[in-house]
Amino acid sequence: MDNPLSNEAIVRNLQDAGCDHMQIQKFIQYLENQDIQKQLSFLKCHRCTLINEVHNVQKKIDCLDYLIYQLKKGECTYEK
Repeated sequence: MDNPLSNEAIVRNLQDAGCDHMQIQKFIQYLENQDIQKQLSFLKCHRCTLINEVHNVQKKIDCLDYLIYQLKKGECTYEK
């Protein structure tokens, strides 16, 4: 059997994944209760949140890329 993660390693991993103190406490509670379904649900939910953040940032990057493209083509003007 593989070595399980230590408590410290689990907390560090959740912190590195962007979880705040309250989220970590909730996960630890699920862990202590050995409720793997709630643990998995929590992790999947946080993953979805992070993916949504990535998509939102990508949209912003796309907007900047569009302006850069228009500037290079000489088609970006601003009228007062």
